[in-house]
Amino acid sequence: MALPSFSPCKQIEQLIAEHRPVAGTQLVLAYSGGVDSEVLAYGLAEFAQLHPEYRYLLVHVHHGLSDNAAMWQTHCETRAKQYQLPIVVKRVQVDSGPRVSIEAAAREARYSALQSVMEPGDILLTAHHQDDQLETLLLALKRGLGPKGLAAMGTIQGLGKHFWLVRPLLDIQREQIETFASAQALAHIEDESNADSRFDRNFLRLHVIPQLKSRWPAIAATTSRSAQLCADQQALIDEEVGARLPAMLVNLPHRVFPVLDLKLLAAQRPLWRAQLLRGFIESQGHAMPSVVQLQQALSQLLDAKPDAKVEIRFQATLLRRFRHYLYLSEYQPRCNVALSNLMVDITTLPLADVATRVQIDPQRQLQFFIASQGVRVRMPMPGETVSVRFAVPGSLRCHPHMRDKGRELKKLWQEFDVPPWERDSVPLLYFNERIVAAIGYWVERKFVAASDQMGLDIQLK
Repeated sequence: MALPSFSPCKQIEQLIAEHRPVAGTQLVLAYSGGVDSEVLAYGLAEFAQLHPEYRYLLVHVHHGLSDNAAMWQTHCETRAKQYQLPIVVKRVQVDSGPRVSIEAAAREARYSALQSVMEPGDILLTAHHQDDQLETLLLALKRGLGPKGLAAMGTIQGLGKHFWLVRPLLDIQREQIETFASAQALAHIEDESNADSRFDRNFLRLHVIPQLKSRWPAIAATTSRSAQLCADQQALIDEEVGARLPAMLVNLPHRVFPVLDLKLLAAQRPLWRAQLLRGFIESQGHAMPSVVQLQQALSQLLDAKPDAKVEIRFQATLLRRFRHYLYLSEYQPRCNVALSNLMVDITTLPLADVATRVQIDPQRQLQFFIASQGVRVRMPMPGETVSVRFAVPGSLRCHPHMRDKGRELKKLWQEFDVPPWERDSVPLLYFNERIVAAIGYWVERKFVAASDQMGLDIQLK
């Protein structure tokens, strides 16, 4: 039976019309030079002639894994000239090792390289097709994934926080693409690694899917419908999570991101706990845990005693419990080097809305302003040196400006809900040997500037 014909240009046209990007948006094509991306590049060249309001870029990622990589690069650069489309080549280093998946490492390096040339709002085009969708679905089944994983790939979806990913060929069969390339006499490369059955996708492509399609010719199309049904189910779950989750989040003072109230999470039905925890992790931009990791995390977080120290890590995400709140952060390898005390020269601080900046670690800096409003530190007297210190003894007695009486520092950390792992990194302002402020939390009562005096407003960024 003859395969239905298609136009890659019209496939692009349909999805771009659905997405409706603004003029000037850049369409970036992941261009390997294989038959799939060659056909899509051909269609993009035609689309570009019809739509000069957009910008276009082909990106060829040089993985350095094949002896033929230089030849592939030359092919892509030559074809780009024929298509009258600009091209850049990004060289990447693919991590390898006994416990590293070359497929996954190459994919991660490739997407990182592609995003490095994109600007917020740009659209990445990839040449994934219906047979790729079947492979993805089978791999998801092998891994025991739920509706989110079985939804496989979408035609239009977000990529990171700032980009879009569009797959114009997702409802097109591999045979249709190959037939189109042959009819148009499109030269393309052949990656020899595609014949290596040690890789899971190749094993499916070479040995499993041909058997499935010989028995059920429409299996790629029907499983694609199943993936869409899973996506629809996941969308309903996400909608319900989006409605329930905000009431369980707490915006604590001095924190950029909210924390999750574990008492409220524990009050949910068991089936919803995992979905809500997953939604919380995803809402803060962290990688998703596996089903097993998620269940283990729930067990440890909800069954722990109130004063128990719970710390769970998966990939680059760290989950910590303090009291009945769950804190999320990016995992950082432990460093035994303490934060250094810093001297601060504020004698040159201008009387304007310009800050004196002091870098306290690679991620954080203090900004000193002269201010006339708000709770602020009085200006230092002649002879008073200004410094920033860390990790002072918990027995130090402090008197925050909002309290009637003073209290030991370790008690104040508890009172202000400062998690134990953050206490030694809170910057403390000193004049000579006297504590003046716990920056971001309080000013010492004796060092608050009078209402009619200029003072220091210190912000932690």
